[in-house]
Amino acid sequence: MRASVLIYDGFDELDGIAPFEVLRVAEREGADLHAELVTAAGAEDVTAAHGTRLRPEGPLAEGSPPDLLLIPGGGWNNRAPRGARAEYERGAIPALVARLHEHGVIIASVCTGAMLLAKAGLLINRHATTHHGALVDLRAAGAHLVEARVVDDGDIITAGGVTSGLDLALWLVERFAGAAHAARVERVLEYERRGTVWRAAEE
Repeated sequence: MRASVLIYDGFDELDGIAPFEVLRVAEREGADLHAELVTAAGAEDVTAAHGTRLRPEGPLAEGSPPDLLLIPGGGWNNRAPRGARAEYERGAIPALVARLHEHGVIIASVCTGAMLLAKAGLLINRHATTHHGALVDLRAAGAHLVEARVVDDGDIITAGGVTSGLDLALWLVERFAGAAHAARVERVLEYERRGTVWRAAEE
């Protein structure tokens, strides 16, 4: 499985880099997973919310889409000039997400990255979660809110705020590569998963 983490100016570092590291460690430990950092418009570098500058592998190629696209959040609750709210208003990333989902790409989000999925029209009458500071906005966008750290609604998977990206990524490893691989990554990272993973089939 190829997973692309879509980064943009103002994204929260932990939202994007934590899942990226989990997936890269899983690959190193033998899972059939590969993660890459990409941008929507091909920027040579990206400046994250806390000032970290990153050089992505390149633009996301719609002609060769990933199996899974992960969208981090950041900058929504404090209305930062760069970040998820700015990208929501700009609309380019939500439009890209909508096109990829239409072509069968699984979409995941961390924190207020869920609001970009909402802008794409993907969360209407879908189960989802986000950072607690944006739950009212997510409900207003038509999502069915679920009190869980990770909400797996099939081809749409969302997670709560910031550190829940670790739990989301470990769930992705378990779902797509098996529980043994996920447990191995937990041991390597010395991290114990928190909270509940809600799955649509369990309702």
